[in-house]
Amino acid sequence: MGFGDLRSASGLKVLNEFLSDKSYIEGFVPSQSDVCVFEALSAAPPADLCHALRWYKHISSYSDKTRSDPHLLPGVQKPLGQYGPVGVADSTNTTPKAPPANEEEEDDDDLDLFGSDEEDEEMTRLKEERVAAYAAKKSKKPALIAKSSILLDVKPWDDETDMKKMEECVRSLQMDGLVWGQAKLVPVGYGIKKLQINCVVEDDKVGTDLLEEHITAFEDLVQSVDVAAFNKI
Repeated sequence: MGFGDLRSASGLKVLNEFLSDKSYIEGFVPSQSDVCVFEALSAAPPADLCHALRWYKHISSYSDKTRSDPHLLPGVQKPLGQYGPVGVADSTNTTPKAPPANEEEEDDDDLDLFGSDEEDEEMTRLKEERVAAYAAKKSKKPALIAKSSILLDVKPWDDETDMKKMEECVRSLQMDGLVWGQAKLVPVGYGIKKLQINCVVEDDKVGTDLLEEHITAFEDLVQSVDVAAFNKI
């Protein structure tokens, strides 16, 4: 498994395809596996590799100190070639293999009293298995999703604005991480009423600026949008 050379266009393309249905390199929360792959990139992926670029911007939002702290981003980094899709050659390991010893040299090495090489390989294998098991266990923990409850005041142009139509337009906005709640009309004065509507959003996906931009796009009905209340859930 592996991504190949992440400094090349082909490696970045493999990374983009790998992240097309995943948020992170392993599991459902950012971890040291993301840090390992992130540090292997020389720069941000190009805009046409949208999945890789989305992931890169998210990981780069953490400070160097945060990325290096396994308590904040859990897990233990494995060799880069152990991450990514199965069947892609790992071009990051360029260490040449040692040439096989000839028979004469093998005869001279018969004094290997304790078989230390075999023991070291066994210890390394056990360590890697434990690290992989720990990383798998951590990845199974569900991620905490930060949410907020937002109360919006949507103001019309005048008392002739079709408020029912306005509410229908507002509720027609559908986004990942957005759920509309109850709404009511609140008198403002001179026969004018504003639409007061509640919604719950996932903080990482939907912000107040995005909501205001989409709602004010109904410019024939909406004069302005204000945040009347904002509470973390």
